[in-house]
Amino acid sequence: MDDEKSWILQAQNGNEEAFTRLVETYQTPVYNMCYRMLGEEEAAEDAAQETFFKCYRNLDRYDPTRSFATWLLSIAAHHCIDHLRRRKFVSFSMDDEENTFEVPDTHAPNPESEITRREQQAQLQGMLKELDATDRAAVVMRYWNDCSEAEIAQSLSLTVPAVKSRLHRARRELAKLWEEKNFKTKVERRPHESPAF
Repeated sequence: MDDEKSWILQAQNGNEEAFTRLVETYQTPVYNMCYRMLGEEEAAEDAAQETFFKCYRNLDRYDPTRSFATWLLSIAAHHCIDHLRRRKFVSFSMDDEENTFEVPDTHAPNPESEITRREQQAQLQGMLKELDATDRAAVVMRYWNDCSEAEIAQSLSLTVPAVKSRLHRARRELAKLWEEKNFKTKVERRPHESPAF
């Protein structure tokens, strides 16, 4: 943590190597946040780069009493929310999605479970896309980045009760979507058949 504070101070004084260390430390969480928000690798990479560019430009505005990680993730969240809002107006359909299949790592111990895990991740990513952009940001910050409700409230300019309400509503919506999507894939048994079949 002391290294991070030192890097921040050095970066604020124009030391590019110190800023590079901050980028190396936070590139994975920022990319993951952007990917969960946008659902596309290329868009997430662009958003992560833009996040670090905005961070660099506004480093003098960083409040050292706040967590740097939370401040950085809030920049990413706001950038992604803006991107989603612009996309909503530019595009007629939010359902344009490429169907891609990734071959699991040949060294993976259980390819079937890896495929199942990826399918579930893709399904969850699709369900996240159906949430409101701010709700999606709150969910990603809470469950993928372990941010507290207070940190989320501060990052998204909401009250803590509003964050709690949004998280509750989003969890209910995700549960409903999960149930609907998984119920459709189950084979229904006829009333006269045995439960064993």
